[in-house]
Amino acid sequence: MRQSPESDTVVAVVDDRSVRGAPVPMGKRAENSECTEAAAVQHQVSEHFGRRTARSSFGAAQLLVVSTFVLVLLSGPGCGKTSTSPAAISLTLIDQSWIVDKESLGRLNEELYRFTNWSGIRVKVLPGPESAVEQLATWRTLLESGEGVPDVYAIDVIWPGILANDLLDLKSYIPAPEIAAHFPELIANNTVNGRLVALPYCTNAGLLFYRVDLLRKYGYRAPPKTWQELRAMAGRIQSGERGKGQADFWGYVWQGASSEALTCNAVEWQVSEGGGTIIEDGRVTLDNPQTVRAWERAAGWVGSISPPGVVAYKEWDALNIWQAGQAAFMRNWTNAYVAASAPGSPTRGRFAIAPLPGGQTASTATLGGYGYGVSPHSRHPREAVMLVRFLCGREEQRKRCLNPAQPPTIPDLYNDPQVLAANPYFSAVLEIHRKHLTLRPSTATGTAYPEISRAYSEAVHAVLTGNKSAAEAAAALQGKLLQMTGLKSAVRPASAR
Repeated sequence: MRQSPESDTVVAVVDDRSVRGAPVPMGKRAENSECTEAAAVQHQVSEHFGRRTARSSFGAAQLLVVSTFVLVLLSGPGCGKTSTSPAAISLTLIDQSWIVDKESLGRLNEELYRFTNWSGIRVKVLPGPESAVEQLATWRTLLESGEGVPDVYAIDVIWPGILANDLLDLKSYIPAPEIAAHFPELIANNTVNGRLVALPYCTNAGLLFYRVDLLRKYGYRAPPKTWQELRAMAGRIQSGERGKGQADFWGYVWQGASSEALTCNAVEWQVSEGGGTIIEDGRVTLDNPQTVRAWERAAGWVGSISPPGVVAYKEWDALNIWQAGQAAFMRNWTNAYVAASAPGSPTRGRFAIAPLPGGQTASTATLGGYGYGVSPHSRHPREAVMLVRFLCGREEQRKRCLNPAQPPTIPDLYNDPQVLAANPYFSAVLEIHRKHLTLRPSTATGTAYPEISRAYSEAVHAVLTGNKSAAEAAAALQGKLLQMTGLKSAVRPASAR
């Protein structure tokens, strides 16, 4: 553990040796129930993931990371006797920010410092494992263990349906007007069977980044409105820049690795073409001509306007190419805007953002972001909800947005002159929220979503790499999803049309 020099907030750092399998120093054995149960919980973790590994792609490496992470969490300085005195209460929050993401953790520590000054309640922060798969696995194991820590969990926008049964209903604690202040789409996403399981903290959406200087150089007055225009513009700029000696310059970079990032990209492609969002109204709607066409179009970018290696790219891979000045267009999230416009960034002042291009129908963007939920096993549920309300409330979101930040979840902040001065791109984000937003079917499919998304991204990846045709992959995936979900098909197969 390390203590923030700026506050009483404590940040737990998992020793890097834990990932390599070496023992982590456990310190002096505590005598209360939290510590004495740590070994038992680790045993439960091993058994839980041993069963999961046998029936899924969750492997031994992930098991090692997650089980060690949980053991460190439950055996650390959080082991201490509880007190009902407000000044002595200590909460534990587990966040999605990894230990190397010093900027995000630093910002969170500042917010928690203000919370402690206001409430007298100390908060310990635990950064999550690096990958989203390991994060979700850790969250599920901790919640299912019945342990009292952590009290507060960061909840990704696709997790409410997965974790709903293991989180408090915040409607019982938070006034309705306070909930209604957030974007209704986010509240709807975080509500499962009438229960609000997370309050939104920040929002995110897929964006098209483009180099303003290069568009002007090649005579373009505006970014592309359609995928067809994107291909033409990207191809022309790419050819021109290579002709001037930039042999490694590409027209368009995005996220093509088989992962949740590819699921987001591919859902945007097929929805913009009229192919739907995989599962709609309780039916699998995937296998249709519009989806096949969208996948075929994306496969045609690989090796032409996009590098062959794009099929292994995640968000930071695409951003690195962009930051190096080696791409005209990029699909990424709002946090990439903050990084690309930061002081010292090579692309600062040379780019802008726009909605993603459209196909046969309107442009669309996948919803991202996260919020905070409370464990039903917390020894201090009211204080934990107090922390969630503080972090997600209007006042704290406004303070956060007086500097470059990810977009807030409260619409009226998009009209605040000081907020817009610090984040001029918020106007474009608001337009996307109002006109172009698409939700992945995570809330509707609940605990089945991780496997559904994995099967979907693997199918799309097979098309991008040329291992399957789009029609073949869509038909096979349709059948697989019908088996996985027990739902019915809403369409005739694309191959039969």
